[in-house]
Amino acid sequence: MPRLAGRDGEIAEAAVVISIRSDQELVFIDPKNYHRRMTMMERGPRQLDEVATAVYSHLFHALGESTRLAVLQHLAWGEHRVRDLVDHIGLAQSTVSKHLSFLLECRLVTVRPDGRSSWYSLSDPVAISGLIAAAERLLDVTGTTAELCAHLRHPWHMNGNGTEGG
Repeated sequence: MPRLAGRDGEIAEAAVVISIRSDQELVFIDPKNYHRRMTMMERGPRQLDEVATAVYSHLFHALGESTRLAVLQHLAWGEHRVRDLVDHIGLAQSTVSKHLSFLLECRLVTVRPDGRSSWYSLSDPVAISGLIAAAERLLDVTGTTAELCAHLRHPWHMNGNGTEGG
């Protein structure tokens, strides 16, 4: 844990250090270790990375819609065509296509053309699973217990045809 020295040489430990860029870092002090005589170094106002903020916002927007989460859950079973997803989800083809387009734009899914059909799949099942697991932990610490389908949390345990495999 990083240590910060006060004016009188007392040592306080930082509770968390989050690195934003190589030249900046935010330090959050645990109040029980903070002493009122400790000096805080001012580095000036923090500048947000607007591009990174927009990218994260776009990703969370993609995950913030229940139909898109349903599409991701179905794709965790393996490749699907738009027609397959329409049958599973029960929405219009245009609606499913619109959501797939947004997920493609966010690079959460990939498409594989096959003749006149297009097959959609998760772009990185392990990374998406990690994101879902992190969201479940966050929900848990905020007092909400919710879990998406187990196959979305562990998609690499499934074969392309939706049966368990290794």
